[in-house]
Amino acid sequence: MLDYYDSTGKRRYKTMPAGATKKQAQDELRGILDQIERGTYLPERKRPTVSRIADAWLETKKHSVRANTYQQYAGHIENHIKPKIGEVRIDRITTMGVEKFTAQRRAEGVSVPLLKKVLVTLGQTMRYAVKHRYIDHNPVTDADRPKDAGKIKGKPTKQYLTGDQINALIDATPDPKFKMLVHLAAMTGARQGELLGLKWSDVDFETKQISIKRSFNNRKWYQPKSAGSFRAVDIGQGTLKALKRWKVQCPPNELGLIFPNSNGDPLNHSNILRQHFWPALKKAKLPRVRFHDLRHSYASIMLTELGANIVYVSRQLGHADPSITLKVYSHILQPTNPEAAQKLENSIFGYSLVTDEKIEEKVSNLSV
Repeated sequence: MLDYYDSTGKRRYKTMPAGATKKQAQDELRGILDQIERGTYLPERKRPTVSRIADAWLETKKHSVRANTYQQYAGHIENHIKPKIGEVRIDRITTMGVEKFTAQRRAEGVSVPLLKKVLVTLGQTMRYAVKHRYIDHNPVTDADRPKDAGKIKGKPTKQYLTGDQINALIDATPDPKFKMLVHLAAMTGARQGELLGLKWSDVDFETKQISIKRSFNNRKWYQPKSAGSFRAVDIGQGTLKALKRWKVQCPPNELGLIFPNSNGDPLNHSNILRQHFWPALKKAKLPRVRFHDLRHSYASIMLTELGANIVYVSRQLGHADPSITLKVYSHILQPTNPEAAQKLENSIFGYSLVTDEKIEEKVSNLSV
């Protein structure tokens, strides 16, 4: 039996299981005393389960994250964490236990991308437990992450539309409002929520820029995702003229929205897909891409076809840092660029693009 005083000065006892040795008892007592010294000690009957901590952590997120993010967290907890380890005491979760949980969910058919997100939620739950001194270490931190053995490293997972396909999509969109929406999505790379939250006051027809100041998602208004998401996006002359034409046609609304519904409120993103976007893709005989892939198409064309500076593209997209843009789109960037090497030589040495025929002939003979 262990006999000790907790951090409040209360005397406590703990009976070791049958067969325990004196050394095991000493090790257990030493661990308890360490917890008392660090301020993380709780009697066993008062130590909460994973479910209780997860619910407490989720409650703190209710008003600090977007509604769809909150629903994702709740889904991870209810569908994955609670059914498997919810009744386990929080201090009993080890790194090995996390890896066993990962392997079990993977064997049950949970995809690697989803499982990684579940582990992020579990990790934040454990971090909450550390913060409130229920445990002194986050076991998720050191656990191995799942890997998809069948995935080819560097293989693109996003879909892009070419310039011709974007034109075909716009032509296949009969409604002028949604034609303008698709046009603006492809020409700015703005997120769907940012487009739905646009107001006419955000358009500067003199500087040819659109200011991104807010977002509308799942029937709620939000501030942009990050400080970098507050931005002014450049638009071309053709897009500017298209906006002017649409402004004449746009129904007046109290909010001053560029894309209002019949009641003058922001459009519903699900209705956009079902009633307009997917039918237009089908009519144009295009693959069923996501609306968000118009953003990827913008980035792809800017970086690969136009050779735009990645810092500029990053700012246009509203990424917090150009490294994010590079990470997301590195697979589409050209790995070799002999034209650039030739231009460098021409710039420094003044080489002519016309080759010396005699030198070429000698090199050719040597090769033979």
